[in-house]
Amino acid sequence: MNPEHFDLYTDYLISSFGPVTATGLSRLLEGQLSHDQVTRLLNCTPKNSADLWKVVKPLVRAIESAEDTLSIDDSISEKPYTDENDLIAWHWSHTFERHVKGLEFLTAYYQVSDVSLPLAFDLVEKNQE
Repeated sequence: MNPEHFDLYTDYLISSFGPVTATGLSRLLEGQLSHDQVTRLLNCTPKNSADLWKVVKPLVRAIESAEDTLSIDDSISEKPYTDENDLIAWHWSHTFERHVKGLEFLTAYYQVSDVSLPLAFDLVEKNQE
């Protein structure tokens, strides 16, 4: 995966106000990036925490200090209208004090002074009855 293409694609998603497509991004860039290149980017192997750590480790090593903090958080992205599967399931929400249908994920963040970096993430799968 070309990191520059990934940056372009994420910037395109963030800055768009309407529907986004690979063809739309190609048209916006006047053909400098083909819609096939965008499709290949999106079809690459899913990334995981180990991939994230490879990217962020040099940054962490460059700024680490005795005052750093590691925070671990669980969050739920509500998906009330999505069919249930291993990822979209009912999870206990401490915020609402009830079960919520959605996607639960864990994140780990490293913080030192005003810099905060994501270190790891994991999606919670409920694949047992």
